[in-house]
Amino acid sequence: MTDNASEIASYLERADTSVRAAKDMVEKGFYDIAASRAYYAAFYAASALLLKENVDTSKHSSVIASIHRLFVKEGKLDKEQGKNLNWLFELRGVGDYGVSEHVASGEALKAIEVAEEFLASSIKILDE
Repeated sequence: MTDNASEIASYLERADTSVRAAKDMVEKGFYDIAASRAYYAAFYAASALLLKENVDTSKHSSVIASIHRLFVKEGKLDKEQGKNLNWLFELRGVGDYGVSEHVASGEALKAIEVAEEFLASSIKILDE
């Protein structure tokens, strides 16, 4: 790992915690919150990837754009992973800010699956 190893490990720990929290929220029927936590799991994993490249940004749009530029376009992450990260960001918007629109149970479950896949892919890249 890089000089940022401790911070990268912290991001991965937060990502794992967010996945577990998302699963807990689904079990309790809180689908909006589950989708938000799933997004944050991917966001933290993405932030860890960027730190490996010495890119430190906390703005969501910058993290997503940087992931596309440095990992998806370079073939380190599958294009589907990039699309999934965008989808999680959009779904989080519904979960966090939707007034009358809410995340459905199936969407929340898919969000968790997608976040787990993104986290696993991120860990694989970080271990290279």
